[in-house]
Amino acid sequence: NVVNLGGGACSEPRSQTAPTSAYSSPARSLGDTGITPLSPSHIVNDTDSNVSEQQSFLVVVAVDFGTTSSGYAYSFTKEPECIHVMRRWEGGDPGVSNQKTPTTILLTPERKFHSFGYAARDFYHDLDPNEAKQWLYLEKFKMKLHTTGDLTMDTDLTAANGKKVKALEIFAYALQYFKEQALKELSDQAGSEFENSDVRWVITVPAIWKQPAKQFMRQAAYQAGLASPENSEQLIIALEPEAASIYCRKLRLHQMIELSGKAAVNGYSGSDTVGAGFTQAKEHIRRNRQSRTFLVENVIGEIWSELEEGDKYVVVDSGGGTVDLTVHQIRLPEGHLKELYKATGGPYGSLGVDYEFEKLLYKIFGEDFIEQFKIKRPAAWVDLMIAFESRKRAAAPDRTNPLNITLPFSFIDYYKKFRGHSVEHALRKSNVDFVKWSSQGMLRMSPDAMNALFKPTIDSIIEHLRDLFQKPEVSTVKFLFLVGGFAEAPLLQQAVQAAFGDQCRIIIPQDVGLTILKGAVLFGLDPAVIKVRRSPLTYGVGVLNRYVEGKHPPEKLLVKDGTRWCTDVFDKFISADQSVALGELVKRSYTPAKPSQLVIVINIYSSEHDNVSFITDPGVKKCGTLRLDLTGTSGTAVPARREIQTLMQFGDTEIKATAIDIATSKSVKVGIDFLNY
Repeated sequence: NVVNLGGGACSEPRSQTAPTSAYSSPARSLGDTGITPLSPSHIVNDTDSNVSEQQSFLVVVAVDFGTTSSGYAYSFTKEPECIHVMRRWEGGDPGVSNQKTPTTILLTPERKFHSFGYAARDFYHDLDPNEAKQWLYLEKFKMKLHTTGDLTMDTDLTAANGKKVKALEIFAYALQYFKEQALKELSDQAGSEFENSDVRWVITVPAIWKQPAKQFMRQAAYQAGLASPENSEQLIIALEPEAASIYCRKLRLHQMIELSGKAAVNGYSGSDTVGAGFTQAKEHIRRNRQSRTFLVENVIGEIWSELEEGDKYVVVDSGGGTVDLTVHQIRLPEGHLKELYKATGGPYGSLGVDYEFEKLLYKIFGEDFIEQFKIKRPAAWVDLMIAFESRKRAAAPDRTNPLNITLPFSFIDYYKKFRGHSVEHALRKSNVDFVKWSSQGMLRMSPDAMNALFKPTIDSIIEHLRDLFQKPEVSTVKFLFLVGGFAEAPLLQQAVQAAFGDQCRIIIPQDVGLTILKGAVLFGLDPAVIKVRRSPLTYGVGVLNRYVEGKHPPEKLLVKDGTRWCTDVFDKFISADQSVALGELVKRSYTPAKPSQLVIVINIYSSEHDNVSFITDPGVKKCGTLRLDLTGTSGTAVPARREIQTLMQFGDTEIKATAIDIATSKSVKVGIDFLNY
């Protein structure tokens, strides 16, 4: 009968005293006392522990699970300078050439996995409309992990037909699909069966995701069989802008496009507009597109040779759903990276442009019609968005001719049934003057109309960057790397250049959509390259301290065996935004507040705030419990003040905590858990 006390304390069977509900504080139900700090804290860097864990993998496979598109790339550990991007998949859209596939998934009416990517989209599209209503089609579902405040293993997603499915299941299906595709491609290439145990997996997530979302991704990967909790180091969760950063360091000058025009790039001087340099670079890529293997020269790129120790650069990773901003600093000689300012950003991805297009359709055809159309003709809605996507990619600052978007026949047909008049009539009546109807059944948008759809999203990105550049840590940035799928948009390139071109050099890697994927492979080959991160949260444990009159609030007073204790104290391990080296161990020593205590329960808490005093403060969440049972150890000579050492080790996106009873070497370990408390 052990009572688990919110105070991070511990107890023997509860004494029958006051009922617990009478108290606001969880630690009041103590019965017996908890732990109290023993020593001043110190940080120990434990380097030996990392060596034993090095497992040998034949290949590193990185999965870029994106909001709008996904893909994988791999490299054999024997030839790390070659990165292979996955083979082209069936399907593909006009006007969109890339190695990635749309992040779309289709389940049968019985909720079994059917297909992923172009295959899912095409199959869904060819279904009879009445049948399609039974099938579950999901797209752009990754955003749910960013927007859900209270993510758990049970969070739902909504399919196109309005039915709900478990998010964890969908993510696991998608990852399992990538696993099978990659193992198949590897086996075909090697001419022999490739086992999952030969592979080290890397999955990329946005740096601005909260801890629960990062843990969720790891759980989904376990469910998909990429790795297991017992073998957790087979899977690395990499942060997208960090991966991009690692790749950008390897770039040679001919592999990027510089927007600032301060120097000639690719033989173009600044006066030949950005457009020309970009077109030429695209041509270069097109010629090389047949080859899916990229050589990463194992030298420090030329760009890097211009950087000196302590130089700072910003990586702006703009994808489909989110934009992530990360500031890194170089540490020579190995060129290790140090994160200077904690990742910021927000939901300002290219999806914002789709959303503006949807609002424009609301304005012309009515929100009631559009929402109804999505549910009644889900496949045609998908078609319309595909048509928009390819025109979206044709938008450019200097474009003069209109952009035509084909309306699916069933849109025109259904609208007439719904409203009793034609689409053409709706356009005339809507007063949206820059969108016209063309006789070929198309919406004709003026370039200004298209640019207006980009504006809110691009403004948010620029504003966010402006805020970042105000920060003292960021004032002397030398380079700005623009990466991610949305970085291909000339409108975004121009806006960033116009706003910051005079402050730093703005650089876009050529195959900008694949930057993260390649960087993630490099990270998997050498995870030690990232040395220092900023902790996203404050971590600590709940303890009892000696009560000090005047300093501690009276409602926290607890008197036990004549000793006056202050309960619910948050004893800090590490503060939000503090630098943490990867693998770093933080140690604290505690002693049971009551010497005879045999079960010790240490509760771990986290908060986004820096100055936390009590575990009852707003925003403090419990995220782990260490339960140390010392019964049966009484034969050993136990010192009068028993020392319980608690360690926290900060890993990639995982944090492990351990409690050790020094006298008997009994220990217990736990992973910090943000989903199940």
